[in-house]
Amino acid sequence: MQPLPVTVRECKARGWDEVDIVLVSGDAYVDHPSFGLALIGRLLASHGYRVALLPQPRYHSETDFQRFGRPRLFFGISGGNLDSIVANYSSNGKVRDFDAYSPGGSPWRSEIREKSNRFRPDRAVLIYANLARRAYPDAPIILGGIESSLRRFIHFDYKQNRLRGSHLSDAKADLLIYGMAERAVVTVAQLMEKGHPLGGIPGTCMRMTEAEMDVFRQDCLDRGIKLVTLPGWDDIRSDSHKFMKAERTIDRLARSRANRVLVQKQQASWIVQQPPSEALEQQEMDQLYELEFSRLPHPATPDVPAYEMIKNSVTVVRGCYGNCSFCAITRHQGPRITSRSVDSIVAEVERISSRSEFDGTITDLGGPTANLFGTCCAIGSCPAHDCLYPEICKNLVFNEHMFVELLDRVAGLDRINHLFISSGLRLELLLETPNLLEKLLKDHTPGNLKIAPEHTEAEVLALMHKEEHERLIRFVELFNKITRKLRKKAGLTPYIISAHPGCSEAHTRSMVQKMKRLGLTVRQFQDFTPTPGTLSTAMYVSGRHRDKDTDIQVVRNHTERLRQRQIIERGFLGKRPSATHRSSSDRKKKRDRR
Repeated sequence: MQPLPVTVRECKARGWDEVDIVLVSGDAYVDHPSFGLALIGRLLASHGYRVALLPQPRYHSETDFQRFGRPRLFFGISGGNLDSIVANYSSNGKVRDFDAYSPGGSPWRSEIREKSNRFRPDRAVLIYANLARRAYPDAPIILGGIESSLRRFIHFDYKQNRLRGSHLSDAKADLLIYGMAERAVVTVAQLMEKGHPLGGIPGTCMRMTEAEMDVFRQDCLDRGIKLVTLPGWDDIRSDSHKFMKAERTIDRLARSRANRVLVQKQQASWIVQQPPSEALEQQEMDQLYELEFSRLPHPATPDVPAYEMIKNSVTVVRGCYGNCSFCAITRHQGPRITSRSVDSIVAEVERISSRSEFDGTITDLGGPTANLFGTCCAIGSCPAHDCLYPEICKNLVFNEHMFVELLDRVAGLDRINHLFISSGLRLELLLETPNLLEKLLKDHTPGNLKIAPEHTEAEVLALMHKEEHERLIRFVELFNKITRKLRKKAGLTPYIISAHPGCSEAHTRSMVQKMKRLGLTVRQFQDFTPTPGTLSTAMYVSGRHRDKDTDIQVVRNHTERLRQRQIIERGFLGKRPSATHRSSSDRKKKRDRR
């Protein structure tokens, strides 16, 4: 299977004299369904469109954007599998020296480590859109991917430490596709093929002038369409609490998948968001992942670390109803769970294992959360889509048998020596499915079992929208009981977040002590990162509780954030702060002692 073309020579080898669509990405091209560039490219190609890819274009001029000539339909622009600011900077704004989606894992094109020499620029979507417009002023520009999806409204940019307007208004693009784009991008291509306007497509946002907005409002009124107006640029700039109000509304309607049109005033335009696309049905998701992929990096960039991580992994589930405050998966992938069929997954594993380079190990059958696979709602759906908090909903149906069947069928295939589940697992769901937990521990856990309690303190967990600490206690007891039964030496690797809005140093010290009492050692933790599109970021910006109009403590100062990190490091790793990382207060105390 040949990769999709990234050069004119590859296009000519296919007999193309022009291309229909050029997909631009901040990632290197890996023709694997775990990469959005490949997945959308293959989907459009399966509908008969001539699709060329422009991975990690140079951005000093528009030359690379002229490579294929003007696309007949549109430029589709994405920052890649990661938001470019998240890819380029740590939670505290330090430049990252590793990019798993770039050749060799280096963020730099050469030994010259300057911002202008990165493979992926900051705010990649905006830069790419500007260059595409300079290359061909009349070519339609469609934004997509996680970077634009989560920046479709007014959002916080933690590198610049300020609010910014919608990507759509800043890029002056023609359309923005938010969420999982498969339905919308095919609809866009079909409408453009026929010369039809792009208004009203589910899962998209449009940009309107004040005059266009007046006409649109009247049209919606005439047709009985309800508009929800979010606080706009001037409102939020004058009162940061209104940023939380806007984010609460976006979050509530995203979870409910309500048939509402959201509008928000930017600085010089309006953003109009249509209701979300319907989630893919199981058969559609099977068909999507059964498209033909080479499952290899493009020969021009063979060494891409992210490929090595996922080359023998399979996506089995999409969506999440966990609604953790700090996570944007529900807002991007949606709250509805779509699980692939066992037959489709087994067929994909058979294709992987038939390859000459296969080493005998399937590294993951997963998704946002692996053990959401097979779960569903007994009543079909509800507006809340909040199935795990504060308790597991009585209407949530577990399908332990389906997951066990999947594990048994894949593990029983020829050439499969090992099958591991490496994606995240919700511990409160494992408590309800002890047989599955035992099977995972016995046969399918590489090393320690990774869990994500995130914290232990009730106030912080409530702000995170996470299960209470008592469930972690029960889970550790069940885990120890099963490992004793299996006579297996296994441990737990808990993941936590420090300096989350509402978390104090006292909370952090208490968390360390409670984890220790459970026999847990925390080696994986991260300072909270205020990324776009989450309620935790809205708390960080506004200083307000996610559910109440009350003030909360927010740690924004680097020194204060560092002190929480040091409490964890000293508590679990025995580290003392180095001279370069001691807080100013620590240094003052030392001077006073002298």
